[in-house]
Amino acid sequence: MDIETPPTARDTPKPQGERRGLVIVHTGKGKGKSTAAFGLALRAFGRGKTVKVYQFMKVPSARFGEHRLFENLGIPIEGLGDGFSWKSRDLEHSAELARAGWARAEATLLAGEHFMVVLDEIMYPLRYGWLPLEPVLTCLRQRPPHVHVVLTGRNAPEELVELADTVTEMTLVKHHFQAGVPAQRGIED
Repeated sequence: MDIETPPTARDTPKPQGERRGLVIVHTGKGKGKSTAAFGLALRAFGRGKTVKVYQFMKVPSARFGEHRLFENLGIPIEGLGDGFSWKSRDLEHSAELARAGWARAEATLLAGEHFMVVLDEIMYPLRYGWLPLEPVLTCLRQRPPHVHVVLTGRNAPEELVELADTVTEMTLVKHHFQAGVPAQRGIED
């Protein structure tokens, strides 16, 4: 490891623009997309802001770690799906759930009552063709200007990347699955 001298001056100019709601995308094959979105939700909630989390692939009855914590804190989190596609018994039903879930999320975004709305794992229904991309892009453009939106999932469409204000691609360097270590509660849930 190389040792660096700590900077003593700011290396970028301080932004002078107006504050506004942002579109933030967490994508890529690496771990941490949802975790980063949940961190933003917690940060906003900790500042007294209203937050809503929609999870497009989780079932409404899910009781993962984030559900337990968010419920205890009073952050609404809603599963909209029936699990990942390889667990689905009926992919058309999964598509119907995604469309119904999008209608709920779209109404929330356009209502403007939340400072931040997280659309966790929305890239999957977009990539599978369960949700058309254009209405999502239109909603993001038409939402009230103070609403921040965080979207997660692998392989974000280029049109969404172009529209977004901030895009982070999580890069897989090494994963415990590669060594045969399975998912663990408190890490992957």
